[in-house]
Amino acid sequence: MVKPIIQSATQILYNQDYYLWLRTTINQLRAGQLSAVDLDNLLEELETMGRREKRTIESFLIKLLEHLLKLKCWDNERERNQGHWKGEIRTFRREIKKALIDSLSLKPYILEIFDECYQDARTEASDRSQLPIDIFPSIPIGSLEQILDENWFPEYNHNHHGKPD
Repeated sequence: MVKPIIQSATQILYNQDYYLWLRTTINQLRAGQLSAVDLDNLLEELETMGRREKRTIESFLIKLLEHLLKLKCWDNERERNQGHWKGEIRTFRREIKKALIDSLSLKPYILEIFDECYQDARTEASDRSQLPIDIFPSIPIGSLEQILDENWFPEYNHNHHGKPD
């Protein structure tokens, strides 16, 4: 498809002053001036917003799982850091809950990415703790429902390889 050489004022505005373009587009839509709307850039922005929402949920889920794994398995840091980890766990749960309230249709997406996020969290926990990855269970330590439950924490996995001799 060949794009027209002539750009509309709003298309030029998009490249020069994004915030002003955004305000202008909102005003045009509210006023019903649909023919004046920079539709190409508007559609691109909407698609980007959807991808960003998915990435945000994915990031929060990985961080949540990482902290749950550290709480469960990182013996020599558990006593000193469990308060911090639990605080982080609550924060990530709250952020996921807020995101799902705003976009309930993302709940099936979390189920889709759960296993992959869990494996990413294992890698992160291993990297941050400098413990071998096999210290962290390869099978998820809880169901998605448990992971998101604000009152659930994994059972402490003491007496395993991560404990100093």
